[in-house]
Amino acid sequence: MKVLFLSVAMPDLIMPTLPLGVVSVATAVRAAGHDVKLLALPDGSGLEAAVAAAIGDFAPDVIGLAVRNIDDQSMAGTRFLLDPLKKISEICRVFSKAPLILGGSGYSMYPGRLIEVLGADFGIRGDAEAALPAALDHLQMNVDVAMLKGVYVRGRSPKQTICEVPDMNRLMQPDPDLWPCPEQERAEVWLPFQTRRGCALDCSYCSTASIEGTSLRKRDPKTVAGHIRRHYEAGFRRFYCTDNTFNLPADYARDLCHALTRNALPASWSCIVYPYRVGEELVADMARAGCVEVSLGFENGSPVMLKNMNKRFSLFDVRHAARLFKKQNIRLNGYLLLGGPGETRETVQASLAFAESLPLDFLKITTGIRIYPATALAGTAVAEGVIGADDDLLYPRFYLAKELSGWIQEEVALWTESRPHWKG
Repeated sequence: MKVLFLSVAMPDLIMPTLPLGVVSVATAVRAAGHDVKLLALPDGSGLEAAVAAAIGDFAPDVIGLAVRNIDDQSMAGTRFLLDPLKKISEICRVFSKAPLILGGSGYSMYPGRLIEVLGADFGIRGDAEAALPAALDHLQMNVDVAMLKGVYVRGRSPKQTICEVPDMNRLMQPDPDLWPCPEQERAEVWLPFQTRRGCALDCSYCSTASIEGTSLRKRDPKTVAGHIRRHYEAGFRRFYCTDNTFNLPADYARDLCHALTRNALPASWSCIVYPYRVGEELVADMARAGCVEVSLGFENGSPVMLKNMNKRFSLFDVRHAARLFKKQNIRLNGYLLLGGPGETRETVQASLAFAESLPLDFLKITTGIRIYPATALAGTAVAEGVIGADDDLLYPRFYLAKELSGWIQEEVALWTESRPHWKG
C-alpha cells in the first residue's frame, strides 16, 4: 500500500524539534513492505497547496496524520494547535478517498474524541510502529481493524486500550533518510532519540502514562549506540534524548553511556534527568559519553509542593545533582511549575529563591498547570469546582491556586526582569 504521512511543524515550546514519532512509524511501515512518503508541513499558509500536491503526486491508499501537541501549555495567551490539523483533514477529504489515520502523543491522550474532532476514520493509541503495519494488513485483507489493540474506529465505542509492545527492541528506530531535514542543516539540528517508554512515577499532573503506559520498556544500549552511529554517519552531530527520566534506572543509564562512549564519536547530546539519587559515577559516565546539557526536572522548590505533586526526591537531591553536573561542566537547565494545589505566596517565593541558589544556565517558569485527563490534578480540579466532571479537557484548562491569580504573574515578572537567563 502507499501511505502518505503528514506532520505539521509545532511552535518552538522550548527548542525546535523534528518529528520523532512519525518518522519512526514511517520507517516501520516501509520495513513492512509498503511505499511511504513523509511530508513535513509548515505551521502557517500554504497547507492546502502542499497537501493537495502530495496527494496528487503520490495517490496514497492511506493517509497518516501526526498529532503531537494539543496546545502550547501556556495559561497566558494559550495557543490551541489543532486548527491546522483540522484544515489538513478537510483538504484530505476533498482530494482523496483514502482512510485518514491519527497517531502521536497528543492523539493518545484523547483517542476517541480526536477522531471525531478531526474527522478521521481511525486512530492508533500507543506503539504505532507495531500497530499501524498490522492495521494496514487488516485493511488489505478487508478485516476489521477494531480488533487490534490500541486501534480506535470512528463511530464505534472505544475499547480504551493502548498498544504496548513489551520488548521495545522490536520497535523500529528512524531511518536516517526519512528525516525532513536537508543535509546541509544536519550538523546543527538537535535530533531526537528515545531509549525507553513508560513511567510509573505518577506525578500528579503528568500525561505520560496515557501516552506510553506505566510499564518501563527499554531498548538494548548497543542498539541505541548503533542508531546514534548511523545518524552520525548521515551527517547529524547533536542529539537529544526524549526520555522523561534518563537516569532511571541508573544501571541502565550507565550501560547506555558506556555503549555511547564505545562509539568514540565527537557527538553531543542532552537529556532530561529526574533528580532522585543522582550518582557521581553516572554523571561522570554521561560526561564521558558526550552529554553537554541536562534538563533538571525539579518543578518546585517547596517540600510541601513536591509532596503535593507526588515527587519522590528532596531539595537536597536537587542540589546534589546540580552540583555534580556543574562539576562536569554540563550545561544545566531548570524548570519551575507554579500554582498547583496547595501553592501559596510563601511556597512560590521559596521556589524562586531555591532556583536562584542553583547553578542554572537557564530557567523556565510556568505559572498555572495544564490539566490532563486521568491525572490526580484533574481529580482535584473536579473536587474544587475548577472543571466539571464531564469536561474532556481537550480544550485547554488550567489549574492556578485562586489566591495567586494576578499576584503570581507580577512576582514572576519581577524576578525574571533582572535575570536574563530566566524565562517566565
